[in-house]
Amino acid sequence: MNLKGRNFLTLKDFTPEEITYLLDLAAELKDKKKRGVPVDTLRGKNVALIFEKTSTRTRCAFEVAAHDLGMGTTYLDPSGSQIGKKESIEDTARVLGRMFEGIEYRGFGQEIVEELAKYAGVPVWNGLTNEYHPTQMLADLLTVKEEFGRLEGIRLVYMGDARYNMGNSLMIACSKLGMHFVACAPEKYFPSQELVAQCEKYAEQSGGTITLTENVVAGTRDADVIYTDVWVSMGEPDEVWEERIQDLTPYKVTAKVMENARPEAIFLHCLPAFHDLKTKIGKEMHERFSITDMEVTDEVFESSQSRVFDEAENRMHTIKAVMAATLGAV
Repeated sequence: MNLKGRNFLTLKDFTPEEITYLLDLAAELKDKKKRGVPVDTLRGKNVALIFEKTSTRTRCAFEVAAHDLGMGTTYLDPSGSQIGKKESIEDTARVLGRMFEGIEYRGFGQEIVEELAKYAGVPVWNGLTNEYHPTQMLADLLTVKEEFGRLEGIRLVYMGDARYNMGNSLMIACSKLGMHFVACAPEKYFPSQELVAQCEKYAEQSGGTITLTENVVAGTRDADVIYTDVWVSMGEPDEVWEERIQDLTPYKVTAKVMENARPEAIFLHCLPAFHDLKTKIGKEMHERFSITDMEVTDEVFESSQSRVFDEAENRMHTIKAVMAATLGAV
């Protein structure tokens, strides 16, 4: 399958067959990595990594993946780029497109990465926007496939705030690949009706389903995968914490929630996770609200059902597949 020159902005742009191809390629590259087989076929090429929002996993995954493919990387942090400040996105794209073979963007509105892709003339990859997180989706799908040997028919339940990049992207990914997606959250945290309608059309073609429910017991019953994310994203005001904790605490992933799922169910989280008091924010929330965890208990996070670190590793393998495929290394 030829994906050379393609942008990777949202899974809405890719067919189920193309997504499956990227997952298969990621599995192949992962196997080669484990066996020490070199894949540095892109020597002499360079990629730019624009991070308007900082990250551990996304940055490391792109840098290691690029290095494994033989490429050089230039990291532009929030203070290292004039994008949208002194220089327009259009001009930035045209400059970087002359110097690099590919550009990653992690930041704010989806319209920014779309505009970069419009003018760069080289593949642009979405490392996260407010609306979508497609590279995370490939890592999640690969993790699920490694666990169950299939994707079709898997019931994945997302608990928490399903209105933004993670809820949106998981619903798209599941509906494209014949999975059963459940958003388990208060109604005001459901994905937009417009995107739900679009994903219902994908599901009609794939045999998947979309369910939105406020009922934790009904929503998590017989789940194969329980998934959650932090309740407050980077850049949101401090006062949001109190509202989210009040609204979403009933949707915390606990041992009782996992017991309601299938016995073989796994727990996923895109990280970082507030499951203990070992972070600055975790300690602050404990002092303010007398809580010891937020979206998931430490018991679940550290349990035998947790696959969060397999999932985190798979960020690198799947990102490598995206870059290899779109830059013509395969």
